[in-house]
Amino acid sequence: MTSPSIHSAPFRLPQGGRIRRDKPLSFTFDGKTYQGAQGDTLASALLAHGVHLMGRSFKYHRPRGVLSAGADEPNALVGVGAEQSRYTPNLRATQVELYDGLVAESQNRSPSLSFDIGAINNALGPFFPAGFYYKTFKWPRKAWDRLYEPVIRRAAGLGKAPTAPDADHYAQRYAHCDVLIVGAGPAGLAAALAAADAGARVILCDEQSEMGGSLLAPNGAQIDGKPAELWLSDTLAQLAADPRVTLLSRTTAFGYYAHNFVGLAQRITDHLPAILPNTPRERMWHVRAGQVVLATGSLERPLVFPENDRPGIMLADSARIYAQRYGVKPGTKAVIATANDEAYSTAVALAKAGVEIAAIADLREQADGERIAAARAARLPIRMGSAVIGTGGHLRVSSARIGGKQGRDEHIRCDLVLMCGGFTPTVHLFSQSRGQLVYDAERQIYVPGAHAENERSAGACAGHFGLAVALEDGYSAGLDAAKGGNSRIFQVSAPAAGTGGFIGEVPHNRRSPYAKAFVDFQNDATAKDIKLAVREGFRSIEHVKRYTTTGMATDQGKTSNMNALGIVSGALDTPVPQIGLTTFRPPYTPVTFGAFAGTARGDLFDPLRKTPIHGWAEEHGAVFEDVGIWKRARYFPQDGEDMDAAVLRECARARAAAGIFDASTLGKIEVVGPDAAEFLNRLYVNAWDKLKPGKCRYGLLLREDGFITDDGVIGRIAQDRFHVTTTTSGAPRVLAMMEDYRQTEWPELNVWLTSTTEQWAVIAVQGPKARDIIAPLIEGVDLNDFAHMSVADATIAGVPGRLFRVSFTGELGYELNVPADYGRAIWEAVYERGQDFGIVPYGTETMHVLRAEKGYVIVGQETDGTATPDDVGLAWAIGKAKKDFVGKRSLERTSMKDPNRKQLVGLLTDDPAIVLEEGAQIVADPAHPLPMPMIGHVTSAYRSATLGRSIALAMIKGGRSRIGQTVYIPMPGRTIAAKVTEFVFYDPEGVRLNG
Repeated sequence: MTSPSIHSAPFRLPQGGRIRRDKPLSFTFDGKTYQGAQGDTLASALLAHGVHLMGRSFKYHRPRGVLSAGADEPNALVGVGAEQSRYTPNLRATQVELYDGLVAESQNRSPSLSFDIGAINNALGPFFPAGFYYKTFKWPRKAWDRLYEPVIRRAAGLGKAPTAPDADHYAQRYAHCDVLIVGAGPAGLAAALAAADAGARVILCDEQSEMGGSLLAPNGAQIDGKPAELWLSDTLAQLAADPRVTLLSRTTAFGYYAHNFVGLAQRITDHLPAILPNTPRERMWHVRAGQVVLATGSLERPLVFPENDRPGIMLADSARIYAQRYGVKPGTKAVIATANDEAYSTAVALAKAGVEIAAIADLREQADGERIAAARAARLPIRMGSAVIGTGGHLRVSSARIGGKQGRDEHIRCDLVLMCGGFTPTVHLFSQSRGQLVYDAERQIYVPGAHAENERSAGACAGHFGLAVALEDGYSAGLDAAKGGNSRIFQVSAPAAGTGGFIGEVPHNRRSPYAKAFVDFQNDATAKDIKLAVREGFRSIEHVKRYTTTGMATDQGKTSNMNALGIVSGALDTPVPQIGLTTFRPPYTPVTFGAFAGTARGDLFDPLRKTPIHGWAEEHGAVFEDVGIWKRARYFPQDGEDMDAAVLRECARARAAAGIFDASTLGKIEVVGPDAAEFLNRLYVNAWDKLKPGKCRYGLLLREDGFITDDGVIGRIAQDRFHVTTTTSGAPRVLAMMEDYRQTEWPELNVWLTSTTEQWAVIAVQGPKARDIIAPLIEGVDLNDFAHMSVADATIAGVPGRLFRVSFTGELGYELNVPADYGRAIWEAVYERGQDFGIVPYGTETMHVLRAEKGYVIVGQETDGTATPDDVGLAWAIGKAKKDFVGKRSLERTSMKDPNRKQLVGLLTDDPAIVLEEGAQIVADPAHPLPMPMIGHVTSAYRSATLGRSIALAMIKGGRSRIGQTVYIPMPGRTIAAKVTEFVFYDPEGVRLNG
């Protein structure tokens, strides 16, 4: 089959635009082959062939065509990619750059775009008002599981999720600059020139394939005596030659976060027909900027009138862009509906391109200016005080209905209807930065007010419309951001900014239930839906948004928010600012999951982290479990043992002789500096000033709310150095918390932090024979004079290391810290030495049993994020004379001292053979009518070889006052009785610990 030539595209203009007619590109849409040119988007190439039907709406499956020419496109969403591994749904056809061989398909239709069975929803529209799903799917009750939910799940969503793994790879990069400029239109380019001239390091990003913004379709404007196109190319060349300037096209600033941290998504290969080797598809930039200049422009508003959604109905300025930038005539005969002067420039431009202008219906009673004068000079038919109040057609608009002061409605045949309700500043990023928006009632727009970051907005996004003022405002913003330089005057020849605008629903006399005036095109939210929401009691725009789904489509309300505000304001007869404004959340436009993930995928997403002793454990038959990000040996079965049998054997041997345990996964942080003790004093509940070098102390860490977040043993290595251990899963969290406080709360402290988790292998030797086993391997420490909770540098089996005397079993215990590279060798030396003493390797399951027998808590098991030190019996750890520490004030709250809070206790079941289930709920009265009040839950439960029975730990309301009482654990088919006891089951005096 021969591909159609670019010259055969019936709506391609013979000249003009920025496309390369000498570089044709072949592509397919819904299986049909078309031809475009280099520089086209998928939307412009389809429009060149007269294809306006590109999608179906979500709710009613109405035929939809291109509405805009940029990121605000709500209708023309397509899936792109011939292979599932590179298939991407829900891309805006207006931003899909054409390349040779591109394969695209429409979405949300079956069996085809022109004949969609789902369009039956349109006929049933009167039965699907706003919020119908909240009212409908309640009865009969059983129908939810069997009928409603399956149908809703099948209908939900747009596009098809790819079924194969993503074949591309993605990169991430951190960058710093003096000035980050978002948007490379006139204001952004001027800001970049100013900042660069002042000597600043500049990053200039723009989401389009070419920088220039409105200058890519300048409509005859001149700057400094040059055609705008030439000024643009010269300016970009000047910036590109400056080594202090980084230009990033195809790069969207999608999120503005605290402290001038901005996320950029750069598309690197999406516009190429072949994947380049060793080249990422996208790169995520994490930019920290000294100053930010937002030059994001503005978005044209559609008008809300009945049947305003047919294919062939577009935004007026977008139609001009298709003609002047892409060389495409969007139709043959156009009706223009406007409330702003800019539409008249579109009318003149399209008339020059060969489009017949059948009528310009202006909502305003009167207006003047050079744009309107130019339209009159071109003898274009203008109808002031008129509005388009309806359209005809099915898969393409075929007529427009104009109502106005002439008395009766006028029907005009056309294949193009253009709308211009004015322009809305693009304030999304400014709002994300927590800046305050101010409503300009005269122009019916929100503009930036007080800012929260080191930021300034320039040009149209700040409400400064027009080429001349945008250049001047941008240059001034660039100078201000760079804190220097000389001012500059631009000589501009271009029409003054257009005036006028309209928000809300266009007045009309259409009362048919089928006459839908759409506000949110993708979600099919109409003016009637919004008015219904108001009648049903919704007053805040946030509530109206959620009830009607207005502004919740993939364009995030870019074309709908202001019109929705206008309709609610009119319905309530309340000024717009009192209605509120919906929240602008990142991302500004959708960002691929791959860009966020970067290299964190597959094994790099969930890395298999092993200790230096992992190989030995494998060779000795260990069964492993995932603990945090580590693989840890859970138990070491012998002779076909199951886990229970292996754990009972390991526990008994560890208590009777000795056990060896791999504790390398414990988090380890070196806290060093003259203020190290003061730093720990402020963080942990314990006191650290008087802890002598060579001694250890149990450390307990709280959050600001007073609840336990982590714990661990902390040893003072020297006057200015501490070795801090954390829980296995808590290491990254604790280090991040420490850095946060060090950098933001106490920057005056002279202290620094280093993660050493992976530098040390830790071998725990526990049991009455522990000293005898390790003594010959230790040099530099007298073990007979090495008390419990001590730490010292030592030579361990010939290797420099650190020796701790600590225990998490209640037995005599030591932890041998050696460089990770020597971990296995030292383990094997200890294990070989221990053979004569009956040493046993044990895993995490045995460790849990041994510590539970001693009543030692595990953060995250006995605690659940709502436990205080007193709740779990650790109030003794709090420094009584400490004036402050993180969480101290929260502990003083009345609720934190309530004696009826859940408290840690022990449980002994009446039947010693029954092992309770962890997480099981506890009640005081099993005969209480349903629902029973729950008084607590089981946190840990094991079979104890030492005690010859089951034991459990639990958190129970007022637990300490219930000691001696019987509580009940309802389980399926039975209720288990248990006695509340102290939570230390074994050696409560600590005799064995000090053996």
